Amino acid sequence: MKRFISISLERHLIDIQTKIASSVIIADLFSEDLIAGVDQAFMGDMVISGAVTLDFPMKIHELASCTLATSFPYIPGFLSFREGPAAVRAIKALRKRPTLLFVDGCGINHPRHAGLASYIGVVLDIPTVGISKNVLCGSFETPEEVGGVSLLVMDGDKVGYVLKSRKNCRPIVVAPGHLVSVESSLKLVCRFLRNHKLPEPCRLAHDYVRNVKEALRAPNQGGFS
Repeated sequence: MKRFISISLERHLIDIQTKIASSVIIADLFSEDLIAGVDQAFMGDMVISGAVTLDFPMKIHELASCTLATSFPYIPGFLSFREGPAAVRAIKALRKRPTLLFVDGCGINHPRHAGLASYIGVVLDIPTVGISKNVLCGSFETPEEVGGVSLLVMDGDKVGYVLKSRKNCRPIVVAPGHLVSVESSLKLVCRFLRNHKLPEPCRLAHDYVRNVKEALRAPNQGGFS
């Protein structure tokens, strides 16, 4: 991999991730009182994070966003340092604290068990589930049929599941971030699927952050809701 950061900085970031991983709790200590989702988008050197909370049955209750400058490059395995600060601020901007957060990113299915969902979960002490579109590490068998599931294993440990959530789409990767078990992370994602590839909290956060980005690109062409 081409080196974008110094060896000393890389070691420092790995130390931070090691501390995050040591604080992760993989147990069901969540409630479904207030479900939320968070996603990020980029515009030049700006990272935009959008957080949504949802009412039953999965209708948007509240929106909050944060836009920050970022100088940290895209490096697989270190995305929490590129996207995490804006995501944390967007979630903090919500008037009511979520009791369960769906994150577009890895959880413990990460080389150091400290993906974005785990980072956010530990920093904010919020139960999180990570949903990613690519397998960063671990072994699995690719599910072929809609609803098919394959266990994701790394170094002999269960770190998540690979789920075929929709026809003609690549599988998604589901893993706990913090305060959620491996089994419950899959059950929760399946429960909140609504005929789309992503579960509703992630899908609606993705749509929202896209709207924020479009509004920032064309501020004189109307707002967003």
